Amino acid sequence: MFTWARDHVLHHKYSDTDADPHNSNRGLFLAHMGWLMMKKHPLLRQKQREMDWSELTNDKLIMFQHNYFLYVYIPIAVIIPVSVPVYFWNESLWNSFFVVYLLQYVTNLHITWSINSAAHRWGPKPYDTRIKAVQSTIATVLTLGDGYHNFHHAFPWDYRMTNQPFCVSARVLEILAYLGLAYDLKMVTPNIVQGHAKKHGDTADRDTFVDAVGNL
Repeated sequence: MFTWARDHVLHHKYSDTDADPHNSNRGLFLAHMGWLMMKKHPLLRQKQREMDWSELTNDKLIMFQHNYFLYVYIPIAVIIPVSVPVYFWNESLWNSFFVVYLLQYVTNLHITWSINSAAHRWGPKPYDTRIKAVQSTIATVLTLGDGYHNFHHAFPWDYRMTNQPFCVSARVLEILAYLGLAYDLKMVTPNIVQGHAKKHGDTADRDTFVDAVGNL
């Protein structure tokens, strides 16, 4: 959680620059997965050092998960799920490991990474044409609603990541808020969205994207 939150803050603050962990200006492959295979850009390392991460480091739950990640991850994400088909359905260890762990893990990673790649390359910009993030139909479908990236980068404080109804992540946050496990959910007002879109967005793009995924 700490690593993801840190990288996501930098991604928004320095989006599509050398201080962005997955700078889309350095190519589709790097934005998708190459950024995890190479050394971080010196400017990114510098900004990491300069930023104040105390909000994260002071959170005991986040730091517990960060410090003991492998001790939690290996049994919960690997051993227990892989053991279930082997024990209950007499599946071979290799088949279970491949399907239950490797296949779903790789698939989910590529779906998640589509936000960094596809959602910064192909799609309309109804809210802000000055940024690279787009409304990606591909990423929206794959991630069940997280591909409204032009909206998300134009209004990053909005927990919904979109003003469209189709976003599973937003519904999950609302359920957590109802249960008291999340709070202070912020939303951008329709007037601000309309004003920003009128000033900086492409209204023709907005109509096109809503026709494509707005009714999912």
